[in-house]
Amino acid sequence: MGRYVEGQDRTQSVLFPERLDDWSHEDSTVRVIDVFVDELDLRKLGFERADPAATGRPEYSPATLLKIYVYGYLNRVQSSRRLETEAQRNLELIWLTGRLAPDFKTIADFRRDNGEAIRKVCKEFVLLCRRLKLFTDGIVAIDGSKFKAINNRDKNFTDRKLQARIEQLEDSIKRYLVELDRADRDATAVLPGRVAHLKDKIAKVKQQMQALEAIGEQMKASEDGQISLTDPDARSMATSGRGTGIVGYNVQAAVDAKHHLIVAHEVTNVGHDRNQLADMAKLAKAVRADRTLTHPAD
Repeated sequence: MGRYVEGQDRTQSVLFPERLDDWSHEDSTVRVIDVFVDELDLRKLGFERADPAATGRPEYSPATLLKIYVYGYLNRVQSSRRLETEAQRNLELIWLTGRLAPDFKTIADFRRDNGEAIRKVCKEFVLLCRRLKLFTDGIVAIDGSKFKAINNRDKNFTDRKLQARIEQLEDSIKRYLVELDRADRDATAVLPGRVAHLKDKIAKVKQQMQALEAIGEQMKASEDGQISLTDPDARSMATSGRGTGIVGYNVQAAVDAKHHLIVAHEVTNVGHDRNQLADMAKLAKAVRADRTLTHPAD
């Protein structure tokens, strides 16, 4: 290997086993997450299963799942499947969970069932930052980010996309009918099995046309002319890349300019930021001045 820095021999035994605590630097963010979540009263915040069941198979503590969720939020890992993978290989998460690795469905169910409690955790975080005097009286930065929803782009419809899909199906029916006409003129030109297959295809395309017409009726009742079948609140949004876009949400955040801490946030399904600045500025100002957030002990 010459004069390169060499890694440790993976087959070399050690005299004493390494401590799990040695895997995380003393200044690591995961240590803050660990202390913050452990100090929360999960029962008071409304987390499900904050009290373990007396019988049955032991389950994961909501504190463990909340630590995974917060870690994913801070590191832009939103997918439950990716969080499952990271919990098995990421040394910070292995340290944070004590080598526990819940499956993706457990993580997704926790996020789905505890939405209101997680929002209260954000409020507790603002309280903590206030007590530590981490919010300055100066400047906040406001910006929006697009977050992908679980709704696939093929399950999101706009007027233009619906019309294009209908035209594609109409073209398919025309091609099938032309081939059937050819079979009627010359029975030897198309095999009998192919004729039956074409008729079945036409029937299925007609069913799809009826489904699209029903979606069109739903779109008429929608304020913005969009329909998302899997996640009804998600909307198609343009992103910075040319000709690209996602079906998701626009997350607005106001961040303290000195310590880079989130003062306030809001989730909207409006795809642009033009009307968000004033509302977010008012929200950030209200959060700073809201005395109801003050801890009783303060």
